[in-house]
Amino acid sequence: MRVAVLNDIHANLPALDAVIAELGDQWIDRIVLGGDVLPGPMPRDTLARLNALGMPVSAIYGNGELAVLAQLDAADPTAVTYWGTTSGAPLPERYQEWIRWTARQLQPDQADTIRRWPKTLRLEIDGIGDVLFCHGTPTSETDAFTRLTPEDVLLPLFEDLGVSLVVCGHTHMQFDRMIGATRVVNAGSVGCPFGRTGADWLLLGPDVELRHTSYDLDACAAVIRTSAFPGAHEFAEMNVLNPPAETAMLEAFTRASF
Repeated sequence: MRVAVLNDIHANLPALDAVIAELGDQWIDRIVLGGDVLPGPMPRDTLARLNALGMPVSAIYGNGELAVLAQLDAADPTAVTYWGTTSGAPLPERYQEWIRWTARQLQPDQADTIRRWPKTLRLEIDGIGDVLFCHGTPTSETDAFTRLTPEDVLLPLFEDLGVSLVVCGHTHMQFDRMIGATRVVNAGSVGCPFGRTGADWLLLGPDVELRHTSYDLDACAAVIRTSAFPGAHEFAEMNVLNPPAETAMLEAFTRASF
């Protein structure tokens, strides 16, 4: 079995379409969505696109999905206590509105589907063995770590899992490292990778391949700017055309949870 792992799409439909087009040449048996399909500028269309794929799709939730569901489940906006942050603190107001807007776009059946997504997933993959998929770490969708996070603080979370490989996301930067005896790979972000433009993803079986897809960034930014998403211009500029530098993001996330 060959599996494509698409993490942190953040409802960037043009980026997703570019990766899907590339998958057509890869003989993929299954797609795994590693969390944070949402929030973002084209949530309804992104979910519809994934639902229409002619292959099996498995998904786990990330902090983004839980933040969106928290909006749908709250009696009123002041009752929301989960924002998907690593610290647990509320997001800045403008980002709170990104979450609220995304929640308002979902059709009831789309929200119901997301509610059924599990926290983690295990698959047996040819040439690799038993693979565990999580968003942040195996125990938390908000834990943030990078290729530079010291091994000793991560060992309690990654030892004794009984798997050949752990695949994570959340911090939007690809890496391939060992934590004790466990190989841990971050698939990166399809919709808004840090450190470079384009779309990052992962191909599994029989090898582990960190992949990168280039696409028309200007066209993507133009589509996003015409959307009703409240952060359309910021998303187009900061997440598509000029993503933050990897050095800055490594400084922000390497010890964010540890």
